[in-house]
Amino acid sequence: MKLALLTALAGSAAAFAPAPVSKASTSLNLNPEAALGENWDPMGFSKMHEIKGAFPNMFPNPQFLEEAEIKHGRMSMLAWTGVWATSSGLHFPGAPVADDWTNALSVWAREDPGGFGIILAFIMIAEGEGVSHAGDNFRGLSKKVPGDMGFNWMGHGEATVEKYKAVEKRNGRAAMIAMASLFAMKSIPGSVPIMDLLGAN
Repeated sequence: MKLALLTALAGSAAAFAPAPVSKASTSLNLNPEAALGENWDPMGFSKMHEIKGAFPNMFPNPQFLEEAEIKHGRMSMLAWTGVWATSSGLHFPGAPVADDWTNALSVWAREDPGGFGIILAFIMIAEGEGVSHAGDNFRGLSKKVPGDMGFNWMGHGEATVEKYKAVEKRNGRAAMIAMASLFAMKSIPGSVPIMDLLGAN
């Protein structure tokens, strides 16, 4: 009887005992792919090519989308660096100088058409080579790894290469957002409030 009474008391007391508190993690994960364990695609763009009833090859395969994202990220990183450098007063010796980065291209084309033409031709050749080597990635038939230029001049191992691929994607996405913000700021005054707070013009 006493044993049963003690057991009942212990059970009732346990109901009021504080539950063990697990230590909450305070780390901030800025990599949605790592947090979710899959590609972060809330809009479902990578699934568009699977839409039933659509015209054949109407929507691109994820191979094409990834290649495009990496390429535009690289261009945006270069563009951001160019805007920062010229706004800081850094220019190539002898190159035309514009009073604002938004009209620098037209100033360069007008004052140095030869140099402008050479760079434009180089871009066209590089773009053509890139598309031809990518294969038919629009339909997902390419054997090329998206973003792979075919050289590893620093000789990094596979793990390091994969690490920097992720770093490049994140920085490229940030640069695309940054360039979009700069264009919005110049086109629509007040559209990027943080730029006004920082005194950008």
